[in-house]
Amino acid sequence: MPSNHSFETQAAPQGPVVETELVYAHGLAAILTLFAAISFGIFASIELLLPDLSGGVPWLSWGRLRYDHTQGILFGWLGNAFLAFLYHAVPVLTGRSVTSARLGRWLFGLWNFVIVIPGWMLVLAGFSQPLEWAEFPLVIDAFVVLALVLMAIQFLPPFFARGIEDLYVSSWYIIGGLIFTLLAYPMGNFVPELVPGARGAAFSGLWIHDAVGLFVTPLALAIIYYVIPAASRRPIYSHFLSMLGFWLLFFLYPLNGTHHYVFSVIPMSAQIGAITASALLGVDVILVVANLLLSLRGTGWFPRDVALRFVGTGTVFYLIVSIQGSIQAQMAVNQAVHFSDWVIGHSHLAMLGFATFAAAGGIAHAWQRIPWARYSATAMNWAYWLLVAGVAIMVVDLTMAGIVEARIWQSAAPWLDSVRAARPYWLVRTHSAILIAAGFIAFFLGLIKGPKGGGLAEVESTVGFEPVASIAPRLATAYSEDAAEGAAS
Repeated sequence: MPSNHSFETQAAPQGPVVETELVYAHGLAAILTLFAAISFGIFASIELLLPDLSGGVPWLSWGRLRYDHTQGILFGWLGNAFLAFLYHAVPVLTGRSVTSARLGRWLFGLWNFVIVIPGWMLVLAGFSQPLEWAEFPLVIDAFVVLALVLMAIQFLPPFFARGIEDLYVSSWYIIGGLIFTLLAYPMGNFVPELVPGARGAAFSGLWIHDAVGLFVTPLALAIIYYVIPAASRRPIYSHFLSMLGFWLLFFLYPLNGTHHYVFSVIPMSAQIGAITASALLGVDVILVVANLLLSLRGTGWFPRDVALRFVGTGTVFYLIVSIQGSIQAQMAVNQAVHFSDWVIGHSHLAMLGFATFAAAGGIAHAWQRIPWARYSATAMNWAYWLLVAGVAIMVVDLTMAGIVEARIWQSAAPWLDSVRAARPYWLVRTHSAILIAAGFIAFFLGLIKGPKGGGLAEVESTVGFEPVASIAPRLATAYSEDAAEGAAS
């Protein structure tokens, strides 16, 4: 039976236990469910080129595959990846273990075998909600809420038991993400079923953005703010900017949802408010990214540490996708590109660019510090470059397709002309998915191949194992005291 301690806590004997078995389980679940989600997406993209490919089989219809693709990325890949990171980071950030390893095993089973897999099966069988980022049926939504409650019980008490006076910024993002998602998820998944018409659409629009802004973005930023100092051994450039970015995010993001319904019957005052908040959010992101890039000074354009490289690239993607979103929300731009492939490129840059690169960096960082886990640095390097190439090609291609479609629509040409014009871009998109799939296969091999403890050797040769004082002051103090006692003896 492998040891349940990570090397990071072994280095500081007074530190808490990191439940590495749960890091390992959620990490593997993340990549395996990602393969299924990508398969749904690739098959759906091929059906745009070959509409009769499914042969009329209902469970292979484009809409059902697309639903399972998006929900698989959100819950299967990112949900599991975030949980893997939390099991590693929360004990380090707080100096305390998570609430219960047994609760963690129940949460793992609930998330994967009650939510993700049954959710996919029900959608393929024709049971779903026609709501963006809320496609799983209501029976699954009830279990998601239960899982979010258990996540709060599992991860939040260590922060509050320690006291919030000197929390590092990653801790704030974790707390905010878990609490706000618990509040926002019922609003976006249950309320639209009860409130008819445009009012229900407005609630749905809030969740479309809150799923990304109050769940994905906070936890992705928690990873980035954690990995940069932990892998570079340098503090964040400005704690003030990090906290300013945190509060602006949680104040502005909930106001953005209505920009998905520009020129709709929703009151124009609400639309203008959402457009204004979108522009201000772009300013917030510039502050956050400037702080993060300044924190990366001296690590090089492509850092040697692959986890640091992933989160650094994810930071750049975060800047691009956020500025794009702020521009896209403006009425003149929205009128042209709404419903086009521009929006699809934007969403892929958010979820497969920014969030995925942050999540991959979090998994890689935690995996390197599991003594008994296999790790292949070569495969991880291949994964990085394949994913960068695949995501870049896909996003640029879909953005170009959206511009072409918008111009044709504005010319009053027949709608089918835009479909014919988009087909070459759809073909490139499908081929770019091959690079992305290859990148994730390499990432998976990086987690299961190579020598046991291979990540430890890489960490030892670069940044070392002692806790970083800026993110784990209590562990760093304990490590220093133990080192001093050892030297004295």
